[in-house]
Order: sequence, then C-alpha cells, then structure tokens
Amino acid sequence: MSKNTYAIIGSGALGGFYGAKLQKAGLEVHFLLRSDYQHVLKNGLIIESKNGDFTLPQINAYNNTNKMPKCDVILVALKTTQNYLLPELLPPLCQENNVVLLLQNGLGTEPEIAKIVGEERVIGGVSNIASNKIGYGHIRHVDYGLIRIGKYTTNYQPAGITNKMREISQDFESAGIQVNLSEDLFQERWKKLVWNIPYNSLSVILDARTDEMMGDTNTRNLITEIMQEVLEGAKSCKCEIPNSYIQNMLDHTDKLNPYLTSMKIDYERRQPLEIESIIGNPLRMAGAADIQLNKIGMLYQQLKFLDARNRQDI
Repeated sequence: MSKNTYAIIGSGALGGFYGAKLQKAGLEVHFLLRSDYQHVLKNGLIIESKNGDFTLPQINAYNNTNKMPKCDVILVALKTTQNYLLPELLPPLCQENNVVLLLQNGLGTEPEIAKIVGEERVIGGVSNIASNKIGYGHIRHVDYGLIRIGKYTTNYQPAGITNKMREISQDFESAGIQVNLSEDLFQERWKKLVWNIPYNSLSVILDARTDEMMGDTNTRNLITEIMQEVLEGAKSCKCEIPNSYIQNMLDHTDKLNPYLTSMKIDYERRQPLEIESIIGNPLRMAGAADIQLNKIGMLYQQLKFLDARNRQDI
C-alpha cells in the first residue's frame, strides 16, 4: 500500500463506497459532499455490502474544494450530468504531480477534464459495480466492484502503464477492490457500454430491474441485438471487441442480484439522466464514421423525451 492521499469528488454510490473502503484500509481520504454534508459530518458513513457491512463514524468531510487539502489522487465519481461543476471544483485541488482518476460512465469525458487539469494528469476508469445510495451517508453495495483503469492520451491512443496507476491499483487492492490496468482506455470504455447502453436505457423505458429484463425472452433478445450494435459502433471507431464479450455480459447479468440501474434510480428521483455520455456520444462517434446504430438511436430519442417530460421541461 502506498502513502497516497485521496480526494473523493462525488461521494455517492460509487465514490462514497470506494472512498470508504480506502479509508477502512488505512489510507487518508477526504470527501466532498453536498446535500448530506451536515449529516455525514455528524454521523459518518454507513456501508452495507455483500462483502461485509461497516460504519465509518468519522470521515474528513467538506462542502467546498477550497477547504480540502491537495491530495495525490483526485477521484472524480460525479454523474457526468454534473461535469459542468468541474472547472470550479478541480483547480483548487491540483498540485504538481497529482492525478485525476475519472470513474464515470460513458464515453468522451476525459477530453473535458484534460482541458481543465492538463492531459498528463488524467487517468480514466470504468467500474463494474452494483451499488446504490439509499439515504444520507448510507450506501448499499449489491454486487461486484472491479475497476479497470488506463492512461488518457489525445484521441484515446493506447498508452503504457504508469507507476501512479500501479500505486492506485495496490491501494485499491489493499482495500479489497480488484483493479485491472489497461493500455487501451478507449476499448475499456466501449466494453463498458456493451452493458450500460442496453440495461440503463431499457430499465427506464421498460420500468424494469435487470432480473426482470433477463427473465423475458423478447427483452433478452433485444438486449443482445443492442449489444451487437455497440460492437459495431466500437468497430467503426477502430476498436475491436470480440463477439464472445456479449455472452460474457449476459452471463454476468444472469448472476447479478436483482438490481435497479443508476439511470433508473436517477429517473425515479427526477434527476437528469446521463444520456449524452452513455448514448449520445457513442452514437455521434459512430455517425462520424458513417455507421448508423438504429436501435441505439431509437433508445436515445425515447430517453430524451422521457427525461424532459420527467423533469417537466416540455
């Protein structure tokens, strides 16, 4: 385990869980909080997990990044719909040689962060985790937890494994979280979309949990067809994912405990949906290569309508 210190920007279902695990393992962690700042400052964090429940009665809690110390790793786990806040949140935390680890859904967010902090600082990552925030300072980890990280470079060109990536991996693994280091961040993001695009979209459109979707033959077939389109989109961007990966994702979801996706929970809470990063950006990248992803395009149009109506914007 290294002596890295961590700043968690977005202390919800993902950032709160990983940050709590890192602190429990003995690392110094600082959490940025918003609506539950006062509650967590007083009561700490509660983690329910299939790997063991625990409570952190005291954490380093802040409601402003100007009050936070400059840490070695800035872990950004905000929803991408809140990325407009990052030009204000990140600069006070930056210091020479620290890095930003971006654990967010979707595609195309790293270039935005690179404009703020510089490309050399940015490490991107995808998280295979089923976790929900169920109350103030209360996170329920349902299943999984693997993280795959890679160095960001211009146009997502493959890059090497850095020493800082190795340190981060060791820190997380000391906390019981498996980390895979990748030389191809772009491929990792497309691989995550193979799951995220069908399940997040259909969970909202069909008002269904993962087990309900997998238990219906027609929906399962539709999910498979959407996954195939994701592979076609990736290929149009010179990113090859084997067809066997589709079956891996179906098997993975069959084993998953009944789960409401993050997009479905956001919809129920009338919060903005991560439509652009998860669906819009991949669609546009494929379209720029003259590849039309018709089923995914239909999901995009349906979700834009549902999201706007849900938040009473139309």
